[in-house]
Amino acid sequence: MIRILIYLLLIYVAYRVFRSLMTPSESSGRRSRGENGPAVDIMIKDPVCEVYFPKKDGICINIDGNEICFCSRECRDKFLNLQNK
Repeated sequence: MIRILIYLLLIYVAYRVFRSLMTPSESSGRRSRGENGPAVDIMIKDPVCEVYFPKKDGICINIDGNEICFCSRECRDKFLNLQNK
């Protein structure tokens, strides 16, 4: 009886070791994170085409102290053309 419990315990430990080696750890992360902080890639909305995109991929400009980010150069140019009219 003791032998069966020892075998079961060894099988369980081997399973846990194998599983920890095969699955990615939380520390590698699938999202970018700041130093013990919130996620870095924040989703924002383009003011022209209203598409959501990661802020880190956007094209940002500063107008009167306000940062405005766009999903593409085309949307930025449309916005600037509308502002100049």
